[in-house]
Amino acid sequence: MDTAHHPATRGRLRHLNLTMLLPTLAVTGVVLLAVDARSWWEAVLLALGAAMPVVAFVRWAAGELARVALPCLVVAAAVWVVGMLVGSHTAFYGISFVGPLVVPRLPRHRGAAALGLCAFVAGVGAVRLLIEQGDVRGVLLAYVLVPTAVTVVVTGLMFPNQRFYDVVADLEEAREREAELAVARERIRFASELHDIQGHTLHVVKLKVALAQKLVRGDVDRAAEELREVHALVSDTIAQTKELAYAQRRLNLAAELENAKNLFEAAGIRVRVDREAEVDPRAGELLGQVLRETTTNILRHARAEEVRITLSAAGIAIANDGVPSDPLPELSGLATLRRRVADGGGELTVAREGGRFLTAARFPGSGPVREDDR
Repeated sequence: MDTAHHPATRGRLRHLNLTMLLPTLAVTGVVLLAVDARSWWEAVLLALGAAMPVVAFVRWAAGELARVALPCLVVAAAVWVVGMLVGSHTAFYGISFVGPLVVPRLPRHRGAAALGLCAFVAGVGAVRLLIEQGDVRGVLLAYVLVPTAVTVVVTGLMFPNQRFYDVVADLEEAREREAELAVARERIRFASELHDIQGHTLHVVKLKVALAQKLVRGDVDRAAEELREVHALVSDTIAQTKELAYAQRRLNLAAELENAKNLFEAAGIRVRVDREAEVDPRAGELLGQVLRETTTNILRHARAEEVRITLSAAGIAIANDGVPSDPLPELSGLATLRRRVADGGGELTVAREGGRFLTAARFPGSGPVREDDR
């Protein structure tokens, strides 16, 4: 993976590598040139070979080695071949550093390429035995063993170094994906909350407007009252939408309970509320969401005549009759609520028996509210 896709990480690593290693590469090249060059053209040859690791390293640190890999390899290899022929035993410097930079970044066959690189360095050095036969041991040491050993060591160091770059890039990409997922989850949450507010309100407005149409000729005052309630409901929904947009929305269970009773009674549905215990306020907001979603579902999908709401310290249960015998439509809002309740440490269950439907949310860890919780 190319760290060029992650500018911040690439910049820090590039600066660190350039600060620590680039001076070392440059100084090493200069020292070798000063020690081994015996004429001006040998100095030019060794300088060219010493420049290749610097150029390749700068591009490697920037994540752009591919642009210069082939030219640097060709020049460094040529310098080693010519240097070996003229008796410059330090001419291997370029290929011994450029090659290890390139090999670990190959897409495949990296092991074979590493072996080929080491074999090339050793093979070129071994050719010197045909030219200088008087000191076999010295030639083997200076032209074969040392260059090959340096190439093997540098290559061995570059493989884990490249792996480190890959891991850093993977971590950076994982952070980006996590941030994208967080944004997506927040958008889904916002859409779900907006659905809760707008969907609930629009259905209630539909019921009240329909009731007002029936009353407008027979009971003008009652029809006007219904329209005033519609106006107040719309105003309240606008306020809730603003609170949602600015992350200030909090559901109040008591207010939701009163709202549900008013809506059911307005639709001609009997409501019974049983309070077995005071609800744990830590679960109040989620329970308010459950009550609001269930109220909307009953008004939209059931022909209920009676609704029973039971409040306990551990949760809430809403049961209604009037459930049609045909299959119910998919209640996506309940599926979303189930995830929310589960995230809060609770459990949402729905059950259908005969013509009755039960929606219950329970928080097993909740207990009677202590005085210091209030």
